[in-house]
This record gives sequence, structure tokens and C-alpha cells, in this order.
Amino acid sequence: MFEMSEITVAAVDLGAESGRVMRAAFDGHTLRLSEAHRFPNQAVRLAVGERISLHWDVLRLFHEIKQGIGRAAHQGTIAAVGLDTWGVDFALLDERDRLIGNPHCYRDPRTDGVLESLTRRLPRAEIFERTGIQFLSFNTLYQVAAMANARDPQLDTARTFLTIPDLFNFWLSGAKACEFSNATTTQMYDTRAGDWARGMLAQAGIPSHFLPAVVAPGTVLGDMQRAVAEELGVARVPIIAPACHDTGSAVAGAPLRSRHAAYISSGTWSLVGAESSAPVINPKALANNFTNEGGVGGTSRVLKNVMGLWLLQESRRTWAAEGREYGYAELAALAADATPFAHIIDPDDAAFLAPGDMPARIRTWCADRGLPQPNTVAEMARCIFDSLALKYRLVIDALADMLGYSLDTVHVVGGGSQNELLCQLTADVAGRPVVAGPVEATAIGNALVQLIALGAVSDLDEGRAMVASSFAAKTYEPRPDARVEEAYARFCGLG
Repeated sequence: MFEMSEITVAAVDLGAESGRVMRAAFDGHTLRLSEAHRFPNQAVRLAVGERISLHWDVLRLFHEIKQGIGRAAHQGTIAAVGLDTWGVDFALLDERDRLIGNPHCYRDPRTDGVLESLTRRLPRAEIFERTGIQFLSFNTLYQVAAMANARDPQLDTARTFLTIPDLFNFWLSGAKACEFSNATTTQMYDTRAGDWARGMLAQAGIPSHFLPAVVAPGTVLGDMQRAVAEELGVARVPIIAPACHDTGSAVAGAPLRSRHAAYISSGTWSLVGAESSAPVINPKALANNFTNEGGVGGTSRVLKNVMGLWLLQESRRTWAAEGREYGYAELAALAADATPFAHIIDPDDAAFLAPGDMPARIRTWCADRGLPQPNTVAEMARCIFDSLALKYRLVIDALADMLGYSLDTVHVVGGGSQNELLCQLTADVAGRPVVAGPVEATAIGNALVQLIALGAVSDLDEGRAMVASSFAAKTYEPRPDARVEEAYARFCGLG
């Protein structure tokens, strides 16, 4: 670190449940975060006859982003703005750069069956060899293939494809580009060639003429558009692309110390993985359905998507509609008093992907398999926490085997790091210490990449050392419990 006057950047972080704009102030030694603006986010459900679709309200979100940037700048000078969101979803622009339609949410049913039909034409091994990406039914590849299969006229009209953070960056800066970490999540990017997998897309009947240049994390896209700056009454500061995929930013903000550390970016999804100097593309990675997403500083995020706290979020919505409001801390307390490992599910089953009555789906899933059903709120919450911890162990063990070296510590970052029960369960089940925190790893990683681009921090290693000294973490040591191995055997036998 070096002596400097304080520099502050604005980190815009949008998740599938909420968004926020954070001020990140760095004095040469310590990073401090403060919240400038927070707002809800939820997919909008539309019914046209019998057809149901889910969309993101991107215009409202952009309005909230601008309000947050304005508030952050009016609280004190900011040197730059960086933005990250969830992955895979996208927008299309016409020849005049106008938005075509309302961008879909990845949970939209239009991709049902598309992965299976596409992989009958293109072998999974070929797709994985090119992209290194996990096969998930909602990947961008299958969203665009669904449009192509339906002869959607939007594809004929489109002149530019932008992932969701790239769309907001375009509206902020005027620059049309796809940032690397988010581009890799599409399963349309050839990680070996370092470009879009145009040949593969042509084989799949998917156009590629609208795919823009891919830029690295830390790229300065340009100054804020004059009209935006004037609207907000702020200076035209640089718009910097951090790792625009929120997990990419979260991993950058995790204080990883060695290659033997696993991480869980815990929120709506749990992204369970490790950082690698290169993608791991081999038959074992394909068989285990792991993914290789782009990271910061030439790294790769070798990981697996686990359904995460989505199960609890949807359960809370169902209970709230019934007139029963529960906070996350209250649910964790209820679950702590419930019988451990009495009810176990596979959290990644496709039955749990779409929005809806999650408790009913979980009970049906158990009943269909002759398993005990969780009936009370406490049993349902405990079922979700136990099942997530068991799935984390399965993924971490498979990851260590695939990488060929041990993973001795698990770093949990994001909102889930505040859940003491889940962190302790993860330590107990995985048999590894869990280091929980920072909670705001995504905003921290976003800010860190901006600071590197501005020359205030030299590189990722220096930045992570600064994160470790700036934010407190809590360590959970694994506790011996004879019930764990029996439960893990049952979980592995779910099939």
C-alpha cells in the first residue's frame, strides 16, 4: 500500500432480489463502504392468454441506478462508477440502438426442453470443449436458441446483443461492449479462442452478427454520457467495467490466500468453486458439470451453481402471502431448534427452479420419492439449510478431486455469510473451516477492480490483502457429529 489522499468510487451491484449503490472510500490502506441507495428487484410476470413470461423491468432499474449514482456523488466526490449484475440474461438493440422488447428473466419457461433438443444436434462434449461452461437450462445459449427455434422476429431486427450489465453500461457511457466475466456465462464464448464461438453458434442456427467486442475487467468504457451527468447534476466521471458478473466481483472481493481455498458466494444462488490460473476443461469437469467463468487478472472461476437461498426466498414469499411474515434471522433460529437431517432434498432439482409455492413443491418432491416431508416452517427451513450444506460438500469434494489438490478452507461471502447456522452446518458437513465474510464482497470486488484501473491499487493480491485488513471475518471450525456421515450417504443416494 502507499500513501495517498482518499479516493472514492461508486459500486453499483444488482442482484435478482435487490440492487444497491455503494460508496467505496480508499485511503491507501483501508477500504470503507457506505450505502448510498438500495432498491428492490423482482421479475415481472406477464400472462398473454395461456402463455406466461417473466421479464426484467430494466427501465425502472436504470432509473434506480441513476438515482443511486446521483446520491453517491452528492455525498462526496466520486472518481468512477462500476456496475455488476447477475449473469446469462441479455437485451437486444435495433439499428438505432433502441431496446427491442423487455429482456426476459432466466427463469422464464421459454427455454423448457431447449437444452435437450440442442444437444441432440451438438454433442455436449463439443459445446463444453469450446466454452467450458456448465449445462444449465437457462444459459444464454438456450435462451437465444429458443428465440431462433420460434423464428422470433426480434433476432432479425437486432443489431447489438448486450448482457444486462453491458446494457446499463451502454446507457451510462455510450460504449457497446460485453465484459469478459459476464460474456463467459453465456455458454456462447469460446474460452480457448478468446472470442465468441461463432462456428458453434452457426451450427446451432443462432446468428452472431450482433455480438460486440469483449473487453477485460477493469476496462474504462468512457466518461459518463453528458446527458446523464447533466440529469444527475454530477461530473462526467469514468464508467469502468469491473467484473460485471456479480460472482466475478464477489470472488475478486473474497480474501482468498491460496489456491487451496474454496469459496461460496452465497445469495439467491450459491456459487461454489475455486480460483484457477486457467480453465479446467477435461472429461471429469464435463462429467461433473462444472463451469469455467472468466475472472479478474487472467484467472478462471471453476465452480458449480447451486440453487442457494432462492429456496428460502420463495418459501418466505409463500408464507407472506398466507399472512405469515418471517425474517431470515427468525427462520434460522427456528431451524436451529429443528431435528437435524430429518428431511433432505436435492436443492438443484429442476422442480425448484421456477417461482411459486416452494414449500408445496418440496413436500411433493419428498412424497414422490417416499421420503419424510417437512411440514412446519421450522422443518422446512431446516430442510433447506441441511440440504444446501450437504450439496456444498458434494461439490467441494468433487472440485478438489477434479483439480487434483486439497481444498482446506471454505470462504463464504455475500448475504449468506451472515447466516450462522448455515455457515456452521457447512463447516460441520464439509469437514473444513469456514471463513465467513465480507458480506458485501460483490461491491468490494467491484470497487477493487475500479481502484486497480485507476492505479490506486497495484493488483488483485494487494487488493485482497487490503480487504482482509479492512473487513472482519468469522471462522467456524468443524464440529464432529456422527449424524453427518449417515446424512451425507442418504443425500448421495438421492440419485
